[in-house]
Amino acid sequence: MEQAKELLVNMGPQHPSTHGVLRLMVKLDGETVTWCEPDIGYLHRCFEKLSEFKTYPQVIPFTDRTDYLAAITNELCFVEGTEKLFGDAIVVPERAQYIRVLLAEFQRICSHLLALGAMAMDIGAITPFLYAWRDREKMYSLFERITGGRMLYNYLRIGGVRNDLPAGILGTPTDGEDKADQTIWGFINYFDSYVWPQWEALVTDNRIFQWRTQDVGKLSAANAIAYGASGAVLRGSGVKFDLRKNLPNAIYDRFEFDIPVGKAGGDCFDRWIVRAEEMRQSSRIVKQALAWLAENPGETMGKVPRILKPPKGEIYHRIEGARGEVSCYIVSDGGTNPYKVKWRSPCFVHLQLMPLICPGQKIADVIAILGSIDIVLGEVDR
Repeated sequence: MEQAKELLVNMGPQHPSTHGVLRLMVKLDGETVTWCEPDIGYLHRCFEKLSEFKTYPQVIPFTDRTDYLAAITNELCFVEGTEKLFGDAIVVPERAQYIRVLLAEFQRICSHLLALGAMAMDIGAITPFLYAWRDREKMYSLFERITGGRMLYNYLRIGGVRNDLPAGILGTPTDGEDKADQTIWGFINYFDSYVWPQWEALVTDNRIFQWRTQDVGKLSAANAIAYGASGAVLRGSGVKFDLRKNLPNAIYDRFEFDIPVGKAGGDCFDRWIVRAEEMRQSSRIVKQALAWLAENPGETMGKVPRILKPPKGEIYHRIEGARGEVSCYIVSDGGTNPYKVKWRSPCFVHLQLMPLICPGQKIADVIAILGSIDIVLGEVDR
């Protein structure tokens, strides 16, 4: 009797569907996955160690380069953490707080567009990926006007933001598609009336896409919690937990928005639905921030010492990033440089799920599962 043999296959580290230099070692019995293990470290850049040799403001650009698709949220985590070290000595102006939330949610939409577009392309739908880039370019034009950069910003500051919003960039609630790359109101109205319905019709309601993602890569709520999942991966498994609601940072407790959760047992389609709905909720937050900013001019930078030297101590700060819980642990020895910086990457945590949910799936499903987890290797390896 012929004995069945397993085949060991390397996916990556140059494979286009591994979203960076990731190597997946996969054992196959025919086309069925029996074992899967990620091999990481190809993009390690010593972010945490470098931070020990930089002043606190100099660390901010390095945070941009971890999750480079959601740079503002990384900056937000670090600057808020550093502000915690100072206690009440640094007070962030209210207008700066609203600008931070506005840009963080605008960034979340931008990040999710690429996450969904890349996942669709991995499965075989090219058009959504092109649509994602079409709309992200409009958003990048707005980011460039505000911060001077399209992807990496170095815009947030310990104590506020680098500069106020440029004149006219907020726009008005009547701005339409013709101003989608000129005003934030223009893009948000364009997103609500055109982009979201187009994605829903083209991909979410597409039967082929549903066949490729439903009942694939199921992650139970218990396993999601046990493995430390967060963000859309956790909420896709039906767990209604969002740091913006449960432990709000910044001024998120002033905004009204809902927390979408998966309803089909935590499969790839659930994670897709959660990210898609999160974009609509981010749009709601952006509109509320725009309305407040239009009526409330003011300072955007608080009073901070000329040389930043936090008192001795340590803090752990958490925020809800585009891919889940982004956290930083900062230790101060009273000097101008952090004594230690430890970064919690949601992508690193979620990559540990691959050996759990891939066995029993087909080889083609591995790509769908990885796309639904939405990793960025710059953040995994740091």
